[in-house]
Amino acid sequence: MNYKYFPHTEDDIREMLQVCGVEDLEGLYAELPDSVKLGRDYRLPDAKSEIEVRREFEALGKENTPLVCFAGAGVYDHYTPAVINYVTQRSEFLTSYTPYQAEISQGTLQYIFEYQTLMADLTGMSISNASMYDGATATAEAMMMAMASVKKADRILISATLNPAVIRVTQTYAHFHGVNLIVIPEKNGVTDFDFMKSELEKGGVAGVIVGQPNYYGIIEDLSGIAELCHQNKALLIMNCPASTLAVLRTPGEWGADIAVGDGQSLGLPMNYGGPYVGYFCTTEALIRKMPGRIVGGTTDSDGKRTFVLTMQAREQHIRRQKATSNICTNQGMMTLFVTMYMSLMGPQGLKEVNEQSYAGAHYLHDELLKTGKFADAFPGQPFFNEFCVRTDTDIEQMQGKLLAEGILGGIRLTSEGKKDCILFAVTEKRTKAEIDKMVSLIKEA
Repeated sequence: MNYKYFPHTEDDIREMLQVCGVEDLEGLYAELPDSVKLGRDYRLPDAKSEIEVRREFEALGKENTPLVCFAGAGVYDHYTPAVINYVTQRSEFLTSYTPYQAEISQGTLQYIFEYQTLMADLTGMSISNASMYDGATATAEAMMMAMASVKKADRILISATLNPAVIRVTQTYAHFHGVNLIVIPEKNGVTDFDFMKSELEKGGVAGVIVGQPNYYGIIEDLSGIAELCHQNKALLIMNCPASTLAVLRTPGEWGADIAVGDGQSLGLPMNYGGPYVGYFCTTEALIRKMPGRIVGGTTDSDGKRTFVLTMQAREQHIRRQKATSNICTNQGMMTLFVTMYMSLMGPQGLKEVNEQSYAGAHYLHDELLKTGKFADAFPGQPFFNEFCVRTDTDIEQMQGKLLAEGILGGIRLTSEGKKDCILFAVTEKRTKAEIDKMVSLIKEA
């Protein structure tokens, strides 16, 4: 079959098949069993006009049910300023892929440079890379970076209070890279620092990974943790939702060596789970071990400001088995997205977003406790814009009733001993009226 958009000629194809040692294209799939082959033509509809295509997608869109979201667990329903979608859909941004030819990619390099500057400021760290795929893979890459940076160490400690999805991704990386990953147990919703201390004192620990706020929304007291890690020649890695760093103590202020997390909270729509963007920041001393790209600013031969890819080992591209990471392509469009969001919001805007989220979460928390149907899952622990409560109510039935009224009523925890717990999150988008409506429906349930 000929495909008019493929550049290969019949001679090209014949030559390639000859090198592969097969007679035709079907021979490339000879090893596949017939049971996994389609065995028929694709069921593709006939060509449609533009208006017919639009009508079809509009009909599909109407099958969606917009919900008032009180769920979080790493993905948050923040407002996206309208101008961001307008600018990011301009063709020079939308069609850009990655700056392989830096001399003609100045626009892409500049917004990546601005992203790095903003993320370094937000985290209180010295250096930021040009972004990762998401917060989970960024955390796993931080683990690998710690292993490459600390000599005579084969263990990484990770807190059980991190998002379970992040822990699972990190465990996958650890398994295939021969890393001994040890989960630090939790105690009343926070990291068991006594366990962590005892493991550090045994030696051989390259890094410790903790969350702030953690999976349950709790703001953990990390006082002295960095010093303890450094005394035992380990690196401190902090995983934080990006937006919260506008008001909470930064990883840099805590003395962390690596700061990672997801940038979705910086205005990226939830969008059925992605694409998102992972941030990765560190100290200047560790820059050569950092995965991904780094864009630097310099001047050209005419003295004009220009941007370049810098501090990048060539094995990132040509000797992958020796690379710090095989992640070479950043989430370019998402990088631009969060750069615009931070620029538009500014320090005061980011502060207001978090203050409103904090206030809304604490109001909802207090109102739920007043119903008599809920109790704190972790009494006495301070929380930010997310919290965990226990209930004797039939959670499935309650959430079903809320769903019927267009409300996504939190996330039920599934881990052992917490199946009677719900995790609620509030952002600046949630109004008092929406909170009151959900509480009223829960009272009736």
